[in-house]
Amino acid sequence: MLLAEALARRADLNARMNQLATRAVGNALHQEGDSPSEDPTALLAEHDRLAGDLAELVAAINRTNLGLEISPGVTMTEALARRDELRTLHRVRTNVADAASRRQDRITRSEVKYVPAVDVAAVRQAADDAARELRELDTRIQEVNWTSQLQQ
Repeated sequence: MLLAEALARRADLNARMNQLATRAVGNALHQEGDSPSEDPTALLAEHDRLAGDLAELVAAINRTNLGLEISPGVTMTEALARRDELRTLHRVRTNVADAASRRQDRITRSEVKYVPAVDVAAVRQAADDAARELRELDTRIQEVNWTSQLQQ
């Protein structure tokens, strides 16, 4: 199985488990004399089975990511951590630039005037640089995901 296929299966298992949990909660209580539309115990049993499958799959994905290099000396695990870092850097810089560039209309000169505390253009450029690096890194990660076998 390719790593990308394992990642898709992981997403599917998570979605199915969330759905089963929601259904079990929805059927956990019913009116006296009625029956629940689904057996919550059976739903929980299926959820538990899928949780075991997910744990095995995640362990295999993690083993694979630790042993896989996306470029010389850079493991997949390190690349994923960098990708998370870049997402955070981009989001924060974009939010700061947006906040600093909000227009503050004043009706009279006696009203308080707000001025940016940062160089908006420089912060936006840093956000753009982080976004570019993020796109490039994500492309490389996806390429490796689709060309690497999952380690069992």
